[in-house]
Parts: sequence; C-alpha cells; structure tokens
Amino acid sequence: MIKTIIFDFGDVFINLDKVGALEQALVNFKLDSLPEDLVHVNSLYEMGLMETSEFMEFYESAFPDVTSEKILEIWNSILKDFPHHRLEFLKALSDSKKYKLILLSNTNDLHIEFVKTYVPFFNEFKSYFDVFYLSHEINLRKPNADIFEFVLNENNLIASETLFVDDLAENTAAAEQLGIHTWNINPETEDVTTLFETKKELFS
Repeated sequence: MIKTIIFDFGDVFINLDKVGALEQALVNFKLDSLPEDLVHVNSLYEMGLMETSEFMEFYESAFPDVTSEKILEIWNSILKDFPHHRLEFLKALSDSKKYKLILLSNTNDLHIEFVKTYVPFFNEFKSYFDVFYLSHEINLRKPNADIFEFVLNENNLIASETLFVDDLAENTAAAEQLGIHTWNINPETEDVTTLFETKKELFS
C-alpha cells in the first residue's frame, strides 16, 4: 500500500524543452556536443557546490563572444509552461490527506528564480507538498543512490510503501534498486494527472 508519493518537477508538473534548449546552446556556443567540463560544471551547480556568480563566470570566460544576458536566456530556455490542471490535481491530492507528498527535483538557483518570476502560483504549488527537496539546496542529485537514501531516512519512509514519479529512466531505475515503486512517466504521451489510472495496481 502506497503511503508516500515522491514527484519530480520538470516534465512532471512544469513542461521542459530539453531538445530545444540543447540545440540553442550548441548553436550559440558553436559546439557539436557538450564537452565534459561543461557537463561537470552544470552538475556541480545543480548540487549547489558552485555559486551562481561562479557558474556565470565560467560560462562568460568559456564563451566570451556570448553576452551574459544571452547565456541566461539559453540556460532558462528549457523551462516552459506549467499547465494549471496539474496544480489542481496536486491540490486535490494534498487536500485528500491520504499520502505524504514530497518533491524531489534536480534543479538550480537560476531555474528556481526564473520559475518564481514566471509561474505566479509557484508558492501555492510548493505549499501542497509536505517536504520540498531541491538538489542545489541539499547538495545531492539524481540518479545517485544517496539522494534516495537521504529522502527515505529523513522521512522514515519504507521503500515498498513509496512511489517515485520521474520522467528520466535513469532516475527511476536508481530508485527501484532501493525497492521504491516507480512511474517513469513519458511527457510526450502521459500526464501526471492520470496517476491513479496508470498505476492503479498500486492503489487498489
């Protein structure tokens, strides 16, 4: 019986344009693919192990022909709309008091500040969760096992009574290794609001 539901944020509640954002980065930075040092810096920033000022300085130094404003635009271009029906679903779920609700997102300070500015109901969204974990605030990131162990231990959760919803297969696979039930949601064809129909075997 599921007692706790852990949700990802991007491509579960807020829509993302991962392909478009990558294309924009490659074109503007004149790259064929993202080099390892860029991927490493992005990961450090997601884990809160690098300040925003350091992060921006790295990009400004690496790509001196690209303005800091353009770098910010490219970085935030992955973030798209947040359909209101998903907020309504979450509110109803929260109001039911049937489950402990946890958000677990790989993100960073710049993205969250952007979301706060352009999603007027962000604080309402946040209020519907019992616990709200952002990778850059807890210095951990998915799919590393330690982030799932942290959430389980901090909240005294039993893995077999927990469901984790995420759009990335590598993240749900890592959670499954610890005995957590998962839904690897496909943002192209599925919507989080169908949770109880899609995973009805866990809630019957």
